[in-house]
Amino acid sequence: MRSALLALALLAATAARADDLLQVWAQARAADPVLRQAAALSGAQEASAREARAALLPQWQLQRSELHETGGTRWNTTTSSVTQPLVDLAALRTWDASRSDASAQAARLVAAEQAARQRVATAYFGLLSAQAQLATARANEDAFARQVSEADTRFKAGLSAQVEADQSRAYRELARTGTLAAEAAVADAREALAQLTGATPPSLQPLGKALAAQPLPDDAEAWAQRALQGNPELRALQLDVQASEQRIASARAGHLPTLSLGLDTTRQRGDGVSAFDAGRTPTQVALRLTVPLFAGGATAAAADRAGYQRAAAQEQLEAGRRAVLREVRAEHLAVTQGAAQLRATQAAVDAAERALAATRTGLALGTRSTTDLLLAIQTLASAQNAQTTARHSHVLALLALHQAAGSLGDAELAAVNALLESR
Repeated sequence: MRSALLALALLAATAARADDLLQVWAQARAADPVLRQAAALSGAQEASAREARAALLPQWQLQRSELHETGGTRWNTTTSSVTQPLVDLAALRTWDASRSDASAQAARLVAAEQAARQRVATAYFGLLSAQAQLATARANEDAFARQVSEADTRFKAGLSAQVEADQSRAYRELARTGTLAAEAAVADAREALAQLTGATPPSLQPLGKALAAQPLPDDAEAWAQRALQGNPELRALQLDVQASEQRIASARAGHLPTLSLGLDTTRQRGDGVSAFDAGRTPTQVALRLTVPLFAGGATAAAADRAGYQRAAAQEQLEAGRRAVLREVRAEHLAVTQGAAQLRATQAAVDAAERALAATRTGLALGTRSTTDLLLAIQTLASAQNAQTTARHSHVLALLALHQAAGSLGDAELAAVNALLESR
């Protein structure tokens, strides 16, 4: 009985424990349909490369025909044909292009994994932000509600005018709309996380209260150069250009001769086969040289099309390179400014708390008005929301910088996970 109670207690403790970022990532890695789609596309492209390679391997066909004539005569013919391409530059270059496409899709799978990590972190801290803002909104509404009660009491005692109670009530009702909006934001944030993981955890571990700004070892240009070398999306675009160049070579090779080795075996059996042929299984070995002469301009048109596709791939690569450089520099700036933002928002919260306390004292002494108190309560709520946003934005900018540089792995998630506060 005692062991059963202990097991139930451990189970309850496990169920009540909040999930951390790595646990949520593990759930999303197994359940995110976007990531699974990227893996399927990579597998499909790998199979396409094997399909293109098949054109360079031996081809074996077996054919059997049955013939019946009026009068009852019948015979059958079995033909075995084996062909091995020896020289086919078009097929070879097509295989090269398919392999480049497979490598590009594999790079996109790596990019999809990194993007999934970033999406999980964004959804994780998005839910934490929504929950923190909801808590602030409820505290704000409660503070206004207390002020309404106090204003009503003072009015009934003849110590204040009705306008003070009405003004407090107006702030309370406006705060109520903010609470409703915050509740809707929490519900949507939960759905955003469930979209990735398949189920929303009951609670999440928040960032530690004493969050320090995360330093960066290199300057923005060093990160930019790292991104040009390691960003998997850029690598995929480079491989797209390479594949398009190989397709140009494949299209141009359509003008070139092909050479293959053939082995054909024929066997005939039946009433209509002569005695001489019935006992024979002739085999032919042949070298087949095919020289294309004219295809209606299709070969030249295919080469032109491949050239335009290469030009488009090159422009897409340049656009991607510029976008990555911009993103790296922007996220590097966001991380480096994180220390100042954390200090500023913390100072704002501290000042707002002191101002609120002083305003309450001043209201009791008659030196401050109800309006001053209402504004002080509202200012504190705004400062607290700004602090929450700054804390979460700082760590998300750090992860986004690693993603742009192509280095957002499990180790980077673990480093952010270490900043969380266990519950």
